[in-house]
This record gives sequence, structure tokens and C-alpha cells, in this order.
Amino acid sequence: MHATIADVIADTAQNSIEAGAGRIELSVTEDGEMIAVDIRDNGKGMDDATIARAFDPFYTEPGKHDKRKVGLGLPILKQICESTDGKVSLKSRKGVGTELSYSFGAKHIDLPPMGDLADAVLMLFNYPGEFELEFSHKTPRGDYSISRSELSDAVGGLESAGGLSLAREFLASQEAELKG
Repeated sequence: MHATIADVIADTAQNSIEAGAGRIELSVTEDGEMIAVDIRDNGKGMDDATIARAFDPFYTEPGKHDKRKVGLGLPILKQICESTDGKVSLKSRKGVGTELSYSFGAKHIDLPPMGDLADAVLMLFNYPGEFELEFSHKTPRGDYSISRSELSDAVGGLESAGGLSLAREFLASQEAELKG
């Protein structure tokens, strides 16, 4: 089970990367009442039959996991959303891409902690492959957005320990400003 909201965000956004998306938009919006997450990609998408089974814990896309015949990511997401007065929506078209939107009640007693969103986003930016990821985070205190290519260019690449350290510092500073 995911320990934090940041874990959930990383897990669901990673699906877009693994679906071969060349472009992914990930936004997190907090308004004090709800935490909303939207992920849009131009990956391989899903047909209607796959969408119908996506929240079934005993189903996973054939070939996605070598030795596993279940897929718990979306079923767990749905459970967390519903147990915190949130909701989840999945739209997809085969060959076009997928849009996953979900929310959590920000004041609900069962809401997991946010966790380290900066680390989760850095992990996504550093995932291997050729893709552009645009991340934005909005709160009542402010907002910021950054793309994978912008961050990589600013820190001299995400392949070195120095670049990763600078990227981590930047993302952590942006998140700290939003918390106040």
C-alpha cells in the first residue's frame, strides 16, 4: 500500500512513462478542501475493454509485469480516493493517450500524508526514456511549474550526482515555498 500521496502520484504518473508517452502533463492542485491530481499523456492508450477492467485488482495489462498477474495500483488509488471523499476518473483512447484525474478530501481523517513530493517528481524526471514531463503544483500560497527538459538544462543534466543534487534542491525549495 502507498504510504503517502506522493507515492500515489509517482505510481500513477509512472504508468504514463511505461505506456510509451512522449509527452506527459502532471498537475497537482491543492485548494485547502481537495487535493486534485491530473495526468494526461499521449501514450499508447487503452481500448474500452481494458478501461473496463483497469480498476479490477485481479487484472493487469498483459506483458506489463513479468511475474505478476494482478495490478493493484488503480484499485488502491480508487480505494484511497473514495475513502477520503474524493473521486477518480479514467479516460483513454487506444493510440491517442490517457487522462487520469483523481482527488482526495484534504481534511479527511483518513488522508495519507503528502510525503516528499519533490523526491517523487525527481524520480519521475529521472526515469529512463525519451519523454517530456511537465509538472505543476498549485496551492493557495502560490504555484510553480517545470518541465523535465527545463530542469535538466538548468542543472547540467540529470545523469550526474551533481545534477541530481541541484535538481533535488530546486524542487525541494519550490515545495518549501508552497508550504510557507
